[in-house]
Amino acid sequence: MKEKYDLIAILGPTASGKTPFAAHLAAALDAEIISADSRQVYRGMDLGTGKDLVDYVVQGRPIPYHLIDICDPGYKYNVFEYQRDFLRVYEDIRSREKLPIMCGGTGLYLEAILGGYRLLDVPQNPALRASLEGKSLEELTEILKGYKKLHNTTDVDTAKRAIRAIEIEEYYLQTPPEVRSFPELHSLIIGTDISRELRREKITRRLKQRLEEGMLDEIRRLLDSGIPADDLIYYGLEYKYLTLHVIGKLSYEEMFSQLEIAIHQFAKRQMTWFRGMERRGFTIHWIDATLPMEEKVAKAITLLET
Repeated sequence: MKEKYDLIAILGPTASGKTPFAAHLAAALDAEIISADSRQVYRGMDLGTGKDLVDYVVQGRPIPYHLIDICDPGYKYNVFEYQRDFLRVYEDIRSREKLPIMCGGTGLYLEAILGGYRLLDVPQNPALRASLEGKSLEELTEILKGYKKLHNTTDVDTAKRAIRAIEIEEYYLQTPPEVRSFPELHSLIIGTDISRELRREKITRRLKQRLEEGMLDEIRRLLDSGIPADDLIYYGLEYKYLTLHVIGKLSYEEMFSQLEIAIHQFAKRQMTWFRGMERRGFTIHWIDATLPMEEKVAKAITLLET
């Protein structure tokens, strides 16, 4: 019998338990996981991106995962490359008659796949970059407002990110969209539903735990390997604030306080994106994140079969 769905997508804000849920569902379905996380693609960036690779082992059985640890830190991976790499992995999994489960919280990556968007590979524009160099983040934000927003800009928190966003918008303005072949996927989308209070509590607890596990040492190791501080700051959140602490721009207390607030804001933006997806016509089946794992898996399988 032909399967009803080509793909299962599990999404949700940070600290909502997406990965263990996806891994247990994959174990039940003999499926494979494709990560949809824009920072877990980088090798050596483990604690700061929350890879938690132990989550991909269920009852002693390793669950195959893809698109994690595929780039060197310092590289600027983008959504076009993600869509290309996703298709390569997706077709490989399907060729082996397995079901792919896409799991992550990067809204742009998720929607690029689920919406089947035709994306362009945007090259660097040295002349444009030179003209924008030296401008403040506020000035760059104003310039960005002059373009039709084709990409998410809510998390632009550095001048470097803003310049890249302007570069993308300018390229789309000057280049007629090319039609790229993209399979029409029939996807079951499941969201991990967690209350704001519990999410905040888990974020704070997880941040403390990762600091205890050596997240600052990870930053120092990356800097010692020759990656410029600005490149780490570009990745935002943990890499921004911990790097600022390591290079002496923030005290430990300032770093922790500002990072904690930034992660809470990030999780809120993720939920705003997912609600926006629902308004744009995507059906997300929300499952209570606090349910026992067996119940969550059973609910997902019921959705898959109905």
